[in-house]
Amino acid sequence: MSELQNDVSELERKSATAARLFDIRRIIGGLFVVYGVIVTIAGITASDADLKKAEDININLWTGLGMLALGLFFLVWLKLRPTAPPTPDDGE
Repeated sequence: MSELQNDVSELERKSATAARLFDIRRIIGGLFVVYGVIVTIAGITASDADLKKAEDININLWTGLGMLALGLFFLVWLKLRPTAPPTPDDGE
């Protein structure tokens, strides 16, 4: 019976690690940071013709910076409030 309990506790530990690894905040934050960098670079390298189309507002730059800020918010939130590991049940 002890071997079965060891197997169960090892599976619980692996499950908790996988849950922390695939936390949705990490995925969303990472994607927003990557896309934010790409769109910000597109905004920095915008031509005058692109700016005229958008009525002299560098929409790529502002959108990219907003995406970067949102992505960094998610990653900081993940760092400050990580997913708590599950507590073992006393009844089992």
